[in-house]
Amino acid sequence: MATGWAPDGAVQDQIDDTVTDAVARARANMPQGPSALECAECGEDIPEARRRALPGVRFCIDCQSARDRRPVTFGFNRRGSKDSQLK
Repeated sequence: MATGWAPDGAVQDQIDDTVTDAVARARANMPQGPSALECAECGEDIPEARRRALPGVRFCIDCQSARDRRPVTFGFNRRGSKDSQLK
Protein backbone atom coordinates (compact mmCIF):
# COMPACT_ATOMS: atom_id res chain seq x y z
CA MET A 1 0.00 0.00 0.00
CA ALA A 2 1.40 3.37 -0.98
CA THR A 3 1.38 6.28 1.40
CA GLY A 4 0.89 9.98 0.78
CA TRP A 5 0.66 10.93 -2.88
CA ALA A 6 2.56 7.91 -4.17
CA PRO A 7 0.44 5.57 -6.28
CA ASP A 8 0.08 1.90 -5.44
CA GLY A 9 3.09 -0.03 -6.72
CA ALA A 10 5.41 3.01 -6.63
CA VAL A 11 8.06 1.18 -4.62
CA GLN A 12 8.09 -1.74 -7.04
CA ASP A 13 8.31 0.71 -9.95
CA GLN A 14 11.39 2.26 -8.30
CA ILE A 15 12.98 -1.16 -7.89
CA ASP A 16 12.19 -2.13 -11.49
CA ASP A 17 13.67 1.14 -12.83
CA THR A 18 16.84 0.69 -10.76
CA VAL A 19 17.30 -2.86 -12.06
CA THR A 20 16.62 -1.74 -15.64
CA ASP A 21 19.25 1.00 -15.30
CA ALA A 22 21.81 -1.46 -13.92
CA VAL A 23 21.21 -3.92 -16.77
CA ALA A 24 21.53 -1.13 -19.36
CA ARG A 25 24.77 0.05 -17.71
CA ALA A 26 26.18 -3.50 -17.72
CA ARG A 27 25.25 -4.02 -21.37
CA ALA A 28 26.85 -0.72 -22.35
CA ASN A 29 30.08 -1.77 -20.65
CA MET A 30 30.28 -5.12 -22.44
CA PRO A 31 33.17 -5.39 -24.88
CA GLN A 32 32.35 -5.04 -28.58
CA GLY A 33 34.22 -5.43 -31.84
CA PRO A 34 37.19 -7.70 -32.54
CA SER A 35 38.91 -9.39 -29.62
CA ALA A 36 42.47 -8.53 -28.70
CA LEU A 37 45.12 -11.20 -29.16
CA GLU A 38 47.02 -10.03 -26.08
CA CYS A 39 45.80 -8.81 -22.70
CA ALA A 40 45.69 -4.99 -22.53
CA GLU A 41 46.93 -5.10 -18.94
CA CYS A 42 49.61 -7.81 -18.65
CA GLY A 43 50.43 -8.56 -22.30
CA GLU A 44 49.77 -12.32 -22.05
CA ASP A 45 48.09 -14.10 -24.95
CA ILE A 46 44.30 -14.39 -24.72
CA PRO A 47 43.25 -17.99 -25.45
CA GLU A 48 41.34 -18.62 -28.68
CA ALA A 49 38.40 -20.17 -26.79
CA ARG A 50 38.00 -17.00 -24.67
CA ARG A 51 38.10 -14.78 -27.76
CA ARG A 52 35.39 -16.88 -29.45
CA ALA A 53 33.22 -17.05 -26.33
CA LEU A 54 33.39 -13.31 -25.60
CA PRO A 55 33.71 -11.14 -28.73
CA GLY A 56 35.56 -7.91 -28.04
CA VAL A 57 37.45 -9.25 -25.02
CA ARG A 58 40.48 -7.11 -24.02
CA PHE A 59 41.79 -8.83 -20.88
CA CYS A 60 42.98 -12.32 -19.94
CA ILE A 61 40.97 -14.24 -17.34
CA ASP A 62 43.28 -13.33 -14.44
CA CYS A 63 43.31 -9.61 -15.21
CA GLN A 64 39.54 -9.52 -15.84
CA SER A 65 38.94 -11.33 -12.54
CA ALA A 66 41.08 -8.74 -10.74
CA ARG A 67 39.15 -5.91 -12.43
CA ASP A 68 35.83 -7.50 -11.45
CA ARG A 69 36.87 -7.56 -7.78
CA ARG A 70 37.45 -3.79 -7.69
CA PRO A 71 34.79 -1.82 -5.82
CA VAL A 72 32.29 -0.03 -8.03
CA THR A 73 30.48 3.19 -7.12
CA PHE A 74 27.51 4.53 -9.04
CA GLY A 75 26.49 7.56 -7.00
CA PHE A 76 23.01 8.45 -5.84
CA ASN A 77 19.79 6.78 -6.91
CA ARG A 78 17.83 9.86 -7.96
CA ARG A 79 14.73 7.77 -8.52
CA GLY A 80 14.62 7.05 -4.80
CA SER A 81 12.48 8.68 -2.20
CA LYS A 82 11.75 12.37 -2.01
CA ASP A 83 14.45 12.66 0.70
CA SER A 84 17.14 11.32 -1.65
CA GLN A 85 16.27 14.04 -4.16
CA LEU A 86 17.02 16.72 -1.59
CA LYS A 87 20.68 15.71 -1.29
